[in-house]
Amino acid sequence: MGHVSHHTDLEGRTLLDVGGGPGYFRDAFRSAGATYFSVDADAGELSGLGEIAPGTVLGSGMQLPFRDDAVDVCYSSNVLEHVDDPWRMAEEMVRITKPGGVVFISYTLWYGPWGGHETSPWHFLGGRRARRRYAKVHGHEPKNKFGESLFKVTVRQGRRWSRRQQSADVIAFEPRYHPGWARWTVHVPLIRELSTWNLVIILRKR
Repeated sequence: MGHVSHHTDLEGRTLLDVGGGPGYFRDAFRSAGATYFSVDADAGELSGLGEIAPGTVLGSGMQLPFRDDAVDVCYSSNVLEHVDDPWRMAEEMVRITKPGGVVFISYTLWYGPWGGHETSPWHFLGGRRARRRYAKVHGHEPKNKFGESLFKVTVRQGRRWSRRQQSADVIAFEPRYHPGWARWTVHVPLIRELSTWNLVIILRKR
């Protein structure tokens, strides 16, 4: 939440958590003064903390069920790598954000140490191979199935999309969990893919 509050005052703001499941960040955002809503495509995920909370919507991140310019802040943490058209989801997040509002996108990088999620580090030998190995070792499929619910998403793709889109200004493009002195890593080809782990893109809607 600190990344978001650094760029906008959350008091009195309307915030949508895309792919937020049952609302793991709900309490933190509400305590900062935001009106919190969550959208997720998986009903099972939405009930992960018990009863589905008010302000929770069932819907796809790639076709958000909200009008244009609907929220002050659109937030997504570690979701982009789970959809097969991640940059369409990013475009949707920008679309529903009000002019002057903030879009926060954070995702796990495929070539980072946790890119394969529970199949790591075997994903470095290929996503499908890692998935088969996991099923053989554990006797069941991983929760995050490469090619179905887990996909390769990179720093390069994020950089390309953020430069191509015309609706918002990029105000931050940085590693999420690195110290400040290590932010340069996202600008160096190859190094950025292997060392960044998790990328943050923050935009302000024009």
